[in-house]
Amino acid sequence: MHIPDNYLGPATCAALSVVSLPPLAVSVSKVRLELKEKRELAPMLGVGASLSFLMMMFNVPIPGGTTAHAIGGVLLAVLMGPYAASLCVSVALILQAFLFGDGGILSLGANIFNMAILMPFSGYAIYDFFRKRGHSYIGAGAGAFIGINIAAFFTAIELGIQPIIATSNGLPLYNPYPLSVTIPAMLIPHMAIAGWVEVFFTVVIYRFVNMASTDAIYNEKSVDKSLIGKLYGLILFLVIITPIGLIASGTAFGEWSGEELLEKLQSSNTMATLPTGMATGFSFSSLFTDYEIPGINVGVGYVLSAVTAILLFFIISKIIGSMYDKSDIA
Repeated sequence: MHIPDNYLGPATCAALSVVSLPPLAVSVSKVRLELKEKRELAPMLGVGASLSFLMMMFNVPIPGGTTAHAIGGVLLAVLMGPYAASLCVSVALILQAFLFGDGGILSLGANIFNMAILMPFSGYAIYDFFRKRGHSYIGAGAGAFIGINIAAFFTAIELGIQPIIATSNGLPLYNPYPLSVTIPAMLIPHMAIAGWVEVFFTVVIYRFVNMASTDAIYNEKSVDKSLIGKLYGLILFLVIITPIGLIASGTAFGEWSGEELLEKLQSSNTMATLPTGMATGFSFSSLFTDYEIPGINVGVGYVLSAVTAILLFFIISKIIGSMYDKSDIA
């Protein structure tokens, strides 16, 4: 679901970046207010970004030779509230784009809109509906399933409208696949497989948190400090087993490199060359593209990439925590 650069036209990228700014600004404001009341939320922000990052490393195979993954947006919303969840997933997406080349730089606003705004807020609304009626586990699962599919649907729309709104001489400049292709290509795998993977992660970790501390689920008054240590243990476990995510071969739909896409277009007799906007578009070389570290075994590099990201999230959360020391608040 990570849209690479040059799959969306500049107008679409700009529009989605602008649309994403107000929700992110509100989330920053809300989280800042919460941090003044409960400084222990700061380490939870690092935990949340780590969980989302790690969940996205577990690729699952999809029929047809592609892959998909969970995101964790609704899980974090359940644990920390939708505003904090939005920020955590956004930070994870930013790090993935700039350091690991997972998702584009220009399309970052689109990816944040889909995965860090639509998913946690819509999923949390569904969870909250069921929670208020005494069905929190059903709410967590339903919110996760519907949330990720809403994100997948909007991703499909954004990709699929490109052949309509960005053409030259009747040919698409960016993503060449129309809505009739992108919608089923995104929704069928997510409804059939990826959505259930999201449900599994969400419900299992939700149950783990409930068993660890009945007071740990998000509320506006407190954060259970005892939970943080247990979640660090969960993060360590996920880091150790991240190479499982390498088992699934293939690339997710709409995330192909230019070479991969051209091969698919030619083999299906769709286009003989890459769309012009893609062939001559923006290029960015990340430090550890595809979570690979030069000269190191792929599996080891995958684990080290996860460790690097978590350390960065930890440092960021420590800096945030130091800015909101309760002892300094009158």
